[in-house]
Amino acid sequence: MALSDVKCRNARPASKLVKLSDGGGLQLWVQPTGSRLWRLAYRFDGKQKLLALGSYPLISLAEARQARDDAKRLLLAGIDPGKERSLRKADSAKDSFRAIADEYVEKLKKEGRADRTISKVKWLLDFAYPTIGDMCIRKIDPATILTALRRVEVRGRYESARRLRSTIGTVFRYAIATARAEADPTIALRGALISPTVTPRAAITDPKALGGLLRAVDAFDGQPTTRAALKLMAMLFPRPGELRAAEWEEFDFESSVWIIPETRMKMRRPHRIPLSKQAVSVLTSLKEISGGGSLLFPGVRSVSRPISENTLNAALRRMGYGKEEATAHGFRATASTLLNECGKWHPDAIERQLAHIENNDVRRAYARAEHWDERVQMMQWWADYLDELESKNARLISISDGGKPAVPTPSGGSTLNPTATIHQTPRRTLNLRR
Repeated sequence: MALSDVKCRNARPASKLVKLSDGGGLQLWVQPTGSRLWRLAYRFDGKQKLLALGSYPLISLAEARQARDDAKRLLLAGIDPGKERSLRKADSAKDSFRAIADEYVEKLKKEGRADRTISKVKWLLDFAYPTIGDMCIRKIDPATILTALRRVEVRGRYESARRLRSTIGTVFRYAIATARAEADPTIALRGALISPTVTPRAAITDPKALGGLLRAVDAFDGQPTTRAALKLMAMLFPRPGELRAAEWEEFDFESSVWIIPETRMKMRRPHRIPLSKQAVSVLTSLKEISGGGSLLFPGVRSVSRPISENTLNAALRRMGYGKEEATAHGFRATASTLLNECGKWHPDAIERQLAHIENNDVRRAYARAEHWDERVQMMQWWADYLDELESKNARLISISDGGKPAVPTPSGGSTLNPTATIHQTPRRTLNLRR
């Protein structure tokens, strides 16, 4: 006797497994635990076999009968329904979002992307896996992706949710390129997420306040290597991570240049930084302390690893500067602002020294000049200017609207105005051991 929805719904468990037949090998198994499972009994190649079709009521009676009929058609064609399902599952696993994302990460590794970049991509993808990781990438729609993004957004991590959408999109575009997807559903989600409030990193751009910060750094009573790092951040304004991981072999003291390899640069291009006389003085004193190893700033626990990313900011807090006042990364904004305000240097030279890449593709094609000679002069001028600001007895000379922009001197040095001369050599030998 065939089953009905009422009979399936009213089926009650017993102490032993109960099998209710619908005909054609389709059965509803009522487990002692109460679960009700669809099973299809069939014979293939002379052997009795069993195929699981899902649970009731998730799979309705009508859907179970349809699955039975589909299996019968495969049997008529000489195909084992169980084996066919296993093959489909294997193919689905190869085309799952997780599998394709893993391929994409491997591609990034082969392209030589920075370990930090790869770690960030993997960290973001981990947020997506619980929702879409095991789904066939062709079956993932915008609504499903939005569910994954909302789980991040609801925790207040708006920027992470935004980056996750972008990262998921890159995986889909890789799948399109490898013929496993036809469209990127993340495009439809533009504008669907809460836009994060952009808070720029705190930076001191007032010359008088900058002088106070430089004096505080000079008087810092913590690790001498930390004091040296802060001095070099002010003079050379690299990204903090580029300075923390700096190695002695990157410095050419004869040519007064620091060459950061592309593997440690954000934009994956080698970057040259001219060394002023003051910077060389700091580095020379620092080498007496940490010159025995490869790193300029080895960590306390291991000389093979650099100081942590929190070391410099923690030093600024110890000096009394809150996170809303000054950060290690803020030295870049300080230099950018004051160098542009002085009116002496070409904006492209400043941007090149900051290792910024032009966003506009057309302009980037024409903005390849290194401006090296100008940058050499600029970096020495900047170090001299910092010396002037740090000097307690020096008359403060503003390079904002209230002061006059620097003008070149016949000797190649510079002055902030015709009557105020900037020092061309360090005022003293830096003692990093105190």
